Amino acid sequence: MNDELPSDEGLAIRRLPEYQVFDRAVLHAILDEALIAHVGVLRDGEPVVLPFACARDGDTVLLHGSTAGGVLRAAARAPVCVTVTHLDGLVFARSLFESSMHYRSAVVLGDAEILTGSDRENALRVLSEHLFPGRSLEVRDHKRKEYAATLVLRVSLKRASVKISDGPADDPDDGESRDVWAGIVPLSLRAEQPVSAADVPRSVAVSASAERVVRRHRTVTD
Repeated sequence: MNDELPSDEGLAIRRLPEYQVFDRAVLHAILDEALIAHVGVLRDGEPVVLPFACARDGDTVLLHGSTAGGVLRAAARAPVCVTVTHLDGLVFARSLFESSMHYRSAVVLGDAEILTGSDRENALRVLSEHLFPGRSLEVRDHKRKEYAATLVLRVSLKRASVKISDGPADDPDDGESRDVWAGIVPLSLRAEQPVSAADVPRSVAVSASAERVVRRHRTVTD
């Protein structure tokens, strides 16, 4: 797939177009960091947006849900809009109008494909490794009925757009008083120490996979 994202009219960013990024590697990085994607679809003629666990698999994004979930089933019969946003900070400008956010966002448009058989099994392994890295080596595999109760959709990354806001808090020519503080309050997803289930014996250590997740979601200053 081309290293540059498409620039067709349907993917063009109209509000602050200078924030649009066309590097496919940036899209991949945003999706690789994501744990949740919001999926928009028409269900019975009404728009519905719901969050789903997600993971990138090459040039596709995987969405995990239940076979009982009506939204995912509707998504498999119609075009979908998959969105991921990372909120990186609040921007305190010298006016409320100019105050904003730092963020990295991706929008993927396409048709969703229901995975079955070995494709579904492979996709579930990708999802598990993304969300709980190494956990599959610590617990049993899915049972047949669990596979049957799980729905996995795959959406191509062929049509996607990326928007990034990471600029300074103030404009040197804004005419505002410099006696008013301006700056950035950084925000991030942060893991805390694992909390064992009530029935875990004291002799059982926290799993390596849980510790791995903590390390991944801890800032370098912790």
